[in-house]
Amino acid sequence: MTQVKAGTKLDPARTEFYRELLHQMLRIRRLEERAAEAYALGQIGGFCHLYIGQEAVAVGSITPLRDDDYVITSYRDHGHAIVRGISAQGIMAELYGKATGCSGGKGGSMHLFDAATNFLGGHAIVGGQIPIAAGVGFAVAYRGGDQVCVCYFGDAAANIGSFHESLNIASLWKLPTIFICENNRYGMGTALGRASTTEDIATRACAYDIAAATVDGMDVIAVHDAMSEAITRARNEKKPTLLDIQTYRFVGHSMSDPVHGVYRTQEEVEEEKEQDPISRFCRRLEQDGIMGVKDFEALDDEIKKEMDDAVAFAENSPDPEPEALYTNVYAD
Repeated sequence: MTQVKAGTKLDPARTEFYRELLHQMLRIRRLEERAAEAYALGQIGGFCHLYIGQEAVAVGSITPLRDDDYVITSYRDHGHAIVRGISAQGIMAELYGKATGCSGGKGGSMHLFDAATNFLGGHAIVGGQIPIAAGVGFAVAYRGGDQVCVCYFGDAAANIGSFHESLNIASLWKLPTIFICENNRYGMGTALGRASTTEDIATRACAYDIAAATVDGMDVIAVHDAMSEAITRARNEKKPTLLDIQTYRFVGHSMSDPVHGVYRTQEEVEEEKEQDPISRFCRRLEQDGIMGVKDFEALDDEIKKEMDDAVAFAENSPDPEPEALYTNVYAD
């Protein structure tokens, strides 16, 4: 298993690229904060799983993709959706269950979907999206295309049967699928911790002859670099990759869970926040002379305005009509 480490000093010639990475991470953070507020006020119903702390994973891995590539993920899907190109308005309206939401108000938090951006949805069944991703990879290979399919899942999903089966078939059939384990340490319903999960995933990848890497998921550049290698492998060699991206969630498993939950201490969460991917990247940008405090503030103000507009859009959007129960948003 390859260990991907952080890079050297940032290149001033890539300032716009770095700014975009920060822009997207901040968009996720502010979107999730507004979603938490709306949920607390009863404006969002059902389940709501926030992505706060894991922003570098989605941003670093989706940024290198082409528009015609495919993305599929689990129920913690808000961050992936906004980076992939679904508007903040479309996401927030979907969380509110409004007709203007990206899934017509029928999917809610766990089932964001957008055919226009090849975002194949959040999936509520743990690991349910993994074999679907292998199927998408097979479809690409069957048609002779050079797209890739990226599949995100949590560490708990590495314990289910379809994970093994999907990696096995992806290896045997040389499918252009990139499997990303967002290893946020606490797999719900399992007894595995980060160290044992990482070791287990590495063993499984070797067993199925799949290229694998352990990546620092709190470093957006490290994630971007590892993902770029995986994409090249998928496009040029038609081979799958498994990335074990180690990250940390600063909020509860869902909005029904206390901030630190009953399975970790508040002290642990506060200690992990020292590695906040946004703060960490800002420090690096400032140290390397790429951006300064005023730049960060201006960017954040712009994003907060975007989220204000998204909330207003959701609040003022209509509910789905009753007959919408019998229609498919994406039917021809």
